[in-house]
Amino acid sequence: MRTMRVFGISLSLIIINMAAIMERADENLLPAVYKEVSETFKAGPSDLGYLTFIRNFVQGIASPVAGILVINYDRPTVLAIGILFWSLSTGAVGASNYFKQVGFWRAVNGFGLAIVIPALQSFIADSYADESRGTGFGFLSLVGTVGGIGGGAIATVMAGYKFWGVPGWRFAFVMMATFSIFIAFLVFTFVVDPRKRANVEHDNTKNSTDREGLVEKVNTNSMSIWTESWTAMKAVMKVKTFQFIVLQGLVGSLPWTAMVFFTLWFELIGFDHNSAAALVSLFAAGCAIGSFFGGVVADRISHAYPHSGRIMCAQFSAFMGIPFSWILLRIVPQSVSSYYTFAVTLFLMGLTISWNSTASNGPMFAEVVPSKHRTMIYAFDRAFEVSFSSFAAPVVGILAEKLYGYDTKSVDPVLGSAKEALALSKGLFSMMAIPFGLCSLFYTPLYWTFKQDRQNARIASIKETEMI
Repeated sequence: MRTMRVFGISLSLIIINMAAIMERADENLLPAVYKEVSETFKAGPSDLGYLTFIRNFVQGIASPVAGILVINYDRPTVLAIGILFWSLSTGAVGASNYFKQVGFWRAVNGFGLAIVIPALQSFIADSYADESRGTGFGFLSLVGTVGGIGGGAIATVMAGYKFWGVPGWRFAFVMMATFSIFIAFLVFTFVVDPRKRANVEHDNTKNSTDREGLVEKVNTNSMSIWTESWTAMKAVMKVKTFQFIVLQGLVGSLPWTAMVFFTLWFELIGFDHNSAAALVSLFAAGCAIGSFFGGVVADRISHAYPHSGRIMCAQFSAFMGIPFSWILLRIVPQSVSSYYTFAVTLFLMGLTISWNSTASNGPMFAEVVPSKHRTMIYAFDRAFEVSFSSFAAPVVGILAEKLYGYDTKSVDPVLGSAKEALALSKGLFSMMAIPFGLCSLFYTPLYWTFKQDRQNARIASIKETEMI
């Protein structure tokens, strides 16, 4: 029985990480083929930015739905539903004939991601102890970024070909949708919610102190779904650590949303599909390694500095975005001859600026609320950050076109355009350097709030345990 239980945990985490791979691959799919979508629908950078805005905005405002669903249903079911939403919408984007159709299906895609991402994060939080949670989030980010690399690189390369008469970028969307549907089946069939395992252990050992058992079922006779959801929302919103992490996230997520233009920028410089895909993949590889490394480092530092170690790691990572944005976008010559300089800069940049989520945000959220509110706190974090950051992509496009003189008609389909590349890089720099600096600054109040909020959450958990 013990072997089967351990195997069950391992199998569930394997499939959950597979879902994370497909989620990140899906996120990177459209930005990887911006150039082809631009040519197909005669869309400029601002139009492409609106596609990212629509998906992210819907994802943000719909994220609390995940918290409500998870209070009343097991997470594998919730995850499977969300994956099906994003799968079907991804396939529909590949089949769209009009730009407005693409916009509609991107909104549906955002709704699916709104359900999946908070549920994934709370699943990981419940699967690891406090002292190793940064490593758990780091590994999730690592494998997810691998999916992002694969999705972006494969789509960029496929975009240059046709498959049975179908343009490569369209075929990539349909292929991604097919794989995602298969993942939804695996999640629904084989994944076991950590809360359910906790309840089984509780029943077997007759140990009424297992606080994880609190969140498996809600007493629907005495409290309605909406009352329980409203209680969870109010409890989360009152946590000061949550408020300050959201504040830094509002500005800290702007650069990451703006980075969807990296592939287009490299192609405008003159790099072919393969070279542009390789450069973006190197950046993603740096982010993958950095996110895992940051989570491990923060776990170690938090042993010595339990109330400030994770915050220091986050501030370091956010601050590093300033010099690297300046070097990448303003110092390195924008020429195909700078390929290796771009490659090294992008990898080192990804290695250092990708710590925040795994080193601090994810683990700290899990410690400042009782376990039954974890999905809700991740959902509200996504709601605020993603909906606000969704404006970054269209703003980059507007700045490039209106302020820096980007002209879609001047772009050569093969050679790109040095003038338009420079305009786009200026728009990117405006949405990266300053937000990174503010992000680092806004972490500072956590030095005073995190300790108290964590103690309050532990006291609340003890009280709930005693009421069982």
